[in-house]
Amino acid sequence: MPAAPLASVLFVCVHNAGRSQMAAGFLHHLAGDRIEVRSAGSTPGDQVNPAAVQAMQEVGIDIADAKPKILTTEAVQASDYVITMGCGDACPIFPGKKYLDWALEDPAGKGVEAVRPIRDEIKTRIEALIAEIDAKQKT
Repeated sequence: MPAAPLASVLFVCVHNAGRSQMAAGFLHHLAGDRIEVRSAGSTPGDQVNPAAVQAMQEVGIDIADAKPKILTTEAVQASDYVITMGCGDACPIFPGKKYLDWALEDPAGKGVEAVRPIRDEIKTRIEALIAEIDAKQKT
């Protein structure tokens, strides 16, 4: 029987089509099943940003099948970490959750050249988040 995830993380941005999808892709790729991953948006788009899909494919992560999802209260309640992507989303606040706001440039409407530095910044933050979650398990 597999072990329960160490933590559950919800990534939130307005359209759930760029930043939050890239973050979810990196976390799932780097942490596997050790950390439960969710993403959502307050006003989900119709599809994931093609430039974000291409930028992630360049680093070996496929998010082409991801679909933007609506942010729900249940998703927030079920998550240990709620990470908003610098978009000022009104996210329900519940005690006992860790809320982080990552101020990241919005990749909407940008080409892959402009999305690459956003992708790389997200990867750096995901690596730090995994380290934080792992460290909490050792205390």
